[in-house]
Amino acid sequence: MIWALPFIPALAGLAIWAWGPSARTAGAAAGAAAVVTALLALLVGSDTVSVAWSEMISLRAGLTPQARVVAVTVALVALPILIFAAASEAALGLARLIGLLLVFVGGMELIVIAADFVTLLIGWEIVGACSWALIGHRWREGRPVASANYAFVMTRFGDLGLFVALFTVFAATGETGYDALGALEGPSLALAGAGILVAAVSKAGQVPFAPWLFRAMDGPTPVSALLHSATMVAAGVYLLARLQPALAGAPGFAVAAMAVGLVTALAGGVEALRQMHAKKLLAGSTSAQMGLMIATVGAGFPGIAILHLVVHAVFKAALFVSAGAAHHASGGFDLRAMSLGRAMPWAAAATGLAALSLAAVPPLAGGWSKEEMVKALEHAGAVPAILVVVAGGLTAAYAARFAWMSFGPGEVRDPRPTAGTAVALGLLSVATLALSFLWFPDIHDLAARVLGAELPEGSRLGLIASLAAVALGVLAGLSMARQPGAAPSADWLGLPRLIETVVTGPFEALARAAALADDRAIDGQDAAAGRATASARGAVAGIVGATGGLSRARRRAAARRCPISWPPGRATWPAAAARTPASSRPGLRITITPT
Repeated sequence: MIWALPFIPALAGLAIWAWGPSARTAGAAAGAAAVVTALLALLVGSDTVSVAWSEMISLRAGLTPQARVVAVTVALVALPILIFAAASEAALGLARLIGLLLVFVGGMELIVIAADFVTLLIGWEIVGACSWALIGHRWREGRPVASANYAFVMTRFGDLGLFVALFTVFAATGETGYDALGALEGPSLALAGAGILVAAVSKAGQVPFAPWLFRAMDGPTPVSALLHSATMVAAGVYLLARLQPALAGAPGFAVAAMAVGLVTALAGGVEALRQMHAKKLLAGSTSAQMGLMIATVGAGFPGIAILHLVVHAVFKAALFVSAGAAHHASGGFDLRAMSLGRAMPWAAAATGLAALSLAAVPPLAGGWSKEEMVKALEHAGAVPAILVVVAGGLTAAYAARFAWMSFGPGEVRDPRPTAGTAVALGLLSVATLALSFLWFPDIHDLAARVLGAELPEGSRLGLIASLAAVALGVLAGLSMARQPGAAPSADWLGLPRLIETVVTGPFEALARAAALADDRAIDGQDAAAGRATASARGAVAGIVGATGGLSRARRRAAARRCPISWPPGRATWPAAAARTPASSRPGLRITITPT
């Protein structure tokens, strides 16, 4: 029954794509598939099951407490996004879009239930392929296709780490299950841990892979909402949290995870503050939030990372839906051209709620889960604790700036909002408020027991510093929103240019040099050999032709002198005739003399 979790949304998506129903029917069918998937994730047992792939490899699936929570979250967050997609996207290609979104959900569910590296890789590849197709959905426009290729290649490069981990585990143990990872030690464990970390941070949009998230913003807004909230980007964090008990002993894993996560949290926060493009601001925010979760895993608290993953999925989906609504109303994603608070007060309220949760303002859910991450990183030392507090201040600043610039007071317009957009924002707002009950001790203790998570103890100084940073960040963000500057000339602090100069450029130069060497050396030798062969064949043909011509000339000359004797077939050559007297030559002889 557990295998139905990925198959139900995937098969429903393929059916919708093939059927091509109306927008309303497609939205209803997709929503039903999401609800059924969520219910199944709640009801299915926790036993691990396996299917034989070969004599040596089996596909295994199981639902740990963390996996069950994430599986339910993926389906429930997908529900309002699918409704939003059906209501807001153009009819042309809508069935394909909704169908691929459901297959995307199915791939993520397969990642969540996977209990071995082969099953994980299958889900990993499905998610990667779907993201490519979804980002390039509007292929007629040109740029989305290039962005889809960019995102696909960059994440594929990181995916190589997962293959390294699989090969290492299988070579060392002869098994592919997650439990075999715990049997590794020393260099083998370090290599497998490094491969898993590289694969996870590439999917999660961490430095140096972060620029692909900006390019992914060329896809439709529902794609951005699902990709950034509960599927592909979240897959990296989930994988690290799922395997953290086995990876904790890997040399350098904890330090590397915290370093990558905190650097990305700070860089992503700064980049989000610079952006005037609504979706790119949210993309920088996603990288930063995933960085905080990865750092929390590195600090030894994977359960806290999962809790924030759930909270983040809800408010980030709401923010992307609100960005889509603002785009439909203003005609673009430029924050300086929005200010839709008077035109869309209902969207302004939902956006403010989600933005305050992102900013970690109490008593909203984001505030509780963020403070738990601060406590977790306090356990790792003073430097991680200071950096997470600074990252929290940056988060509050860009969240406040986004909310004010997108839905602050402005001119009254006629935005013509869709009912589907209002329903999606309403559902996500209710979920954000419901999660805010995590502030109550009984509720967060229950959540910790369900996840098997340990709630860290923090200092009063850390709490005061964190809340002060949030307050200062909100004030700074509002001030920046009232005095917006120019859009940045380069995305992600110039990281894409650096990658182009250091990696892409030299690689392309090497490829061109290899192609030139192939053309001149290898293909040149083949061409020279071909010319030599052709010359030899020409010479042979000339000799054969000359020989044939000489033979024909000799035959013609002989025919002029040759007597023909009777009976037929008895020819007398001139030399023989000269040696034989005429009286001794029997038979009738007819001599033909050419004139």
